[in-house]
Amino acid sequence: MRKRILILNNHFISLYNFRKELIKRLVDEGNEVFISISEADRYNYFSEMGCRMIDTPVDRRGTNPIRDLGLILYYIRIMKKVKPDIIFSYTIKPNIYGCIASNFTKNKQVVNITGTGATFLNKNIVSFIVKMLYKISVKRSYKIFFQNSGDRDYFVANNLVNNNFAMLPGSGVNLDQYALCDLPPGGTTNFIFIGRIMELKGIELYLEAAKIIKESYPNTNFYIAGFIEENKYKHVIDEYHYKGVINYIGFQKDITLWLEKCHCTILPSLGGEGVPNVLLESAAMGRACIASRIDGSKDVIDDNITGFLFEAGNLVDLIGKVKKFIELDYEDKKQMGINGRKKVERKFNRQIVIDAYLEEVKRV
Repeated sequence: MRKRILILNNHFISLYNFRKELIKRLVDEGNEVFISISEADRYNYFSEMGCRMIDTPVDRRGTNPIRDLGLILYYIRIMKKVKPDIIFSYTIKPNIYGCIASNFTKNKQVVNITGTGATFLNKNIVSFIVKMLYKISVKRSYKIFFQNSGDRDYFVANNLVNNNFAMLPGSGVNLDQYALCDLPPGGTTNFIFIGRIMELKGIELYLEAAKIIKESYPNTNFYIAGFIEENKYKHVIDEYHYKGVINYIGFQKDITLWLEKCHCTILPSLGGEGVPNVLLESAAMGRACIASRIDGSKDVIDDNITGFLFEAGNLVDLIGKVKKFIELDYEDKKQMGINGRKKVERKFNRQIVIDAYLEEVKRV
């Protein structure tokens, strides 16, 4: 039966990178798909697919309560107009404010906790307010999908959910798009950091590790791919790039071309991840990964088998793991990557995620 599905998200890039296969499947099965997103008219990818786009002013990083109240009212108007059979939402504001709206309109909303960012890393007034918002919104939602057991356990322990949740393997990875490929020849070892350039992602650790490692191992390259999210790092990135410590390549539409050039992906995040897509994509292409031992990252990496884990925020530990990888034989580096590919094939195939959402559509 044809269903009306409303998707709430905050910007195009994440929806395209991680949900396009699901949305295409929903459309192909004859459903009406409405997408509420900021700057909806800037891209035509989903509208050409057959989706109805709804331009929605979502301020991803803003904390203005008046604007947020306006977003709730906007969502209520959208829901009353669209009359969806089910709502899918991603990221914190569409999750929380969408649920406040859908609880008011009596619509069924499926929330995806894609990571909590810096929200709960420190106990402060912001984390207290967000907890309260979760309790009055997401807790009363139709269904909650968690991407890692750490987030699930935190929400359960803090009474932020009822018995209305299930687990997903992150956003999953498209195993065809991120295909296994040969490891570059030995001699020079290439590392890459992929993500928004900001303190929470551990960019300072990566820069310092690169600086120290290159003094002892000149036959190494450290790439950085991604937007500069926090302006305080622009000068630092420029300086390190100019000195040859790192090679800043900016945001890449097709990161596979760079993963093919590299031997290992490093993600020194300090916390707040769901299941990092950069680790899934790197492992799918047969690349070992080095990441901090945090929720989400440790779900992907089997220590000493598919890569290495280090203690979050510990530069000495990170440097030790990078050195350990450099000193591995070429065949051992290659085997780590193959082990990672096998794991994502087994546990993180995006089709698992798609099937879970299709099941929710069938139920309404």
